[in-house]
Amino acid sequence: MNTVSGRIDGVVGEFADLDGREKLELLLDFAARLPALPPEYAARKGSEDRRVHECQTPVFLWPDVQGGVTRLYAEVAPEAPTVKGFVAILADVVEGRPVDEVLSIGDDLLERMGLAHVLGILRTRGLRAIVGHIKRGVLAASTTPHGTPPP
Repeated sequence: MNTVSGRIDGVVGEFADLDGREKLELLLDFAARLPALPPEYAARKGSEDRRVHECQTPVFLWPDVQGGVTRLYAEVAPEAPTVKGFVAILADVVEGRPVDEVLSIGDDLLERMGLAHVLGILRTRGLRAIVGHIKRGVLAASTTPHGTPPP
């Protein structure tokens, strides 16, 4: 399936039979897949309005909706590859998908991936906040006449 739900199911399947260490290694693999921030966004990556303050790691998100489809631009501090890996997964999951599918991402994603008990309470709280920021940003961008304004 090429829906958000189908993509999530695929990711969950990749994590399903792995032990904790292997799950973290897989997150590191995903971290390498996060695209570089485009220059027009990189110029504003220090903007506090795009930062996920609930996350201890500096994470900046630019959810965008153009023509009814979603795209996520993100910057994650390189010293936090597990967080970067999770953001890379989310960016891939929402890429090109309609807003309603993105908004349907469940609050149980970390549990489904088997990461909640591996990452600890503080990191889990931060990752949940990232999902919330993406969903709120996509909803806000979808109500703007021409999608998200440039950074």
